[in-house]
Amino acid sequence: MFRTLIVAAATLILASCSREAPQSAPDTLTIAATAVPHAEILEVVRPILAEQGLKLDVKVFNDYVQPNLQVDQKQLDVNYFQTAPYLDEFNKARGTKLLRVVGVHIEPIGAYSRKHKALADLPQGASVAIPNEPSNGGRALLLLQKGGLITLKDPANPLSTLNDIATNPKGLKFRELEAATLPRVLGELDLAVINTNFALDAKLDPAKDALILEDKQSPYVNFLVARPDNKDDPRVQKLAAALTSPAVKAFIEKTYHGAVQPAF
Repeated sequence: MFRTLIVAAATLILASCSREAPQSAPDTLTIAATAVPHAEILEVVRPILAEQGLKLDVKVFNDYVQPNLQVDQKQLDVNYFQTAPYLDEFNKARGTKLLRVVGVHIEPIGAYSRKHKALADLPQGASVAIPNEPSNGGRALLLLQKGGLITLKDPANPLSTLNDIATNPKGLKFRELEAATLPRVLGELDLAVINTNFALDAKLDPAKDALILEDKQSPYVNFLVARPDNKDDPRVQKLAAALTSPAVKAFIEKTYHGAVQPAF
């Protein structure tokens, strides 16, 4: 009887331990990504990692905040959706310490319109929307400056705000909106500066539809991002290697026709 009680107790202890297993098993890596092109690129990577005994669990998000928060809070392992300026600003604002692992691709940001065929066609007082967070908002203003629509007090400041506009000859009326919503309201505006992942998701072709597009020298590389405690995890390093493999480079070049460009 005593022996039976010991065995039962041991069984309960083992069951309890199994319930306390970490979220990600050693052979699984969870990653947050936006749908296009990040999740599409990860589908190319999935079989590469499977051959190495690593399962990739992709969680698709349509915003830029939760992927970082959930990685920081260890609900997810890594994410793949953001540029260095955005990550730096996020870490500063939120007190997080997320780190870049490897740069994968560049998505030149573009300005789009359903009402006008050229920037020169914009009327006085035209309505223009830009992303409402610092890094992409500043990036949008740099693009509009490149197109001759405005000038900035500091022409090279990537974190310029609307208050930093020095000249605005057309009297453009600006709206700052969440980046993901910009394609949906494009028809209500004269112009919107849209991140390429959201443009592609809305079936816009940056190479054909953008009235102005960042050039190939854009510094806004999209990175795989991790925490300090798992940056060197072998699973993360396997993913980093797969994301910068010849197979991924070929997929990006064949699929996106310059709208997305390899950064390696």
